[in-house]
Amino acid sequence: MTAALLTLADARLPAGGHAHSGGVEQAIAAGIVHDPASLGTFLRRRLATSGAVAAGLAAAAWGADAAGLDGLDVEADARTPSPALRASSRQQGRGLVRVGRRAWPSDTWDALPALPHHAIALGVAAAAGGLAPCDAAQAAAYLSVSGPATAAQRLLAMDPLTVAALTARLAPEIDRVAASTTGQNGDVGRIPAASDPLLDLLAEVHAARKDRFFAS
Repeated sequence: MTAALLTLADARLPAGGHAHSGGVEQAIAAGIVHDPASLGTFLRRRLATSGAVAAGLAAAAWGADAAGLDGLDVEADARTPSPALRASSRQQGRGLVRVGRRAWPSDTWDALPALPHHAIALGVAAAAGGLAPCDAAQAAAYLSVSGPATAAQRLLAMDPLTVAALTARLAPEIDRVAASTTGQNGDVGRIPAASDPLLDLLAEVHAARKDRFFAS
C-alpha cells in the first residue's frame, strides 16, 4: 500500500494544496524567511506545531465513526486559533474529499462532516486507501513542510536542489513527529495541541492582503 501513501503525500494530488503556502508567503513578505537557512528554521517550527497537530488528528481520524469524526473536527477547531488557518484547512479538506472519493471509493467518506478539516479528511483517506494510522500521521507531517518548501522555492526563486535537500534532511524529524502522535486509541487528550502565535498572526495578515499569490 506504499503507493497510496505516496499519492496522499504528492503535491500533484488535485486536492488544492498547491494553492496554499502554509504561511511561508507572509513569512517571506515579513522578512522572516529569505534564504535556505531561514526556510529550514520556519519548516521545523511549523512541523513542531501545526504539523504535529495535523499528524495527531489524521491518525485519530483513521477508522473513526461519524460521531468520532465530528468530535475530532471540533478538536481541530480548538487547536487552530487562527480563523484564516481554519478556513484554509477546510478548503483543503473539501478538495481532498472530492479527489479521495474517486481515488479510493469507500463508505468511510460518508462519515465525514460536510466541510472537514484537512487532517481529518487525510485520516479517512488513509483508511479508505488501505493504509495504517501511522501512514496518515506521516502524510500529514510531511505535507506540513513540503507545501511551504515548494512555495518558498517559487517565491524566492531558490535552487530546487537546495530546497529538495533541505526537505529530505527533515525526514528523521518528520518520522519522529508521526511516531509520537500514533497509537492514541481514541484519546483526544493525547492529540498535540501545540500552537505558534507568530504563524497565526502571519496567517491573519496574509488573509487581509489583496496582492497574495497563495490562498494561505
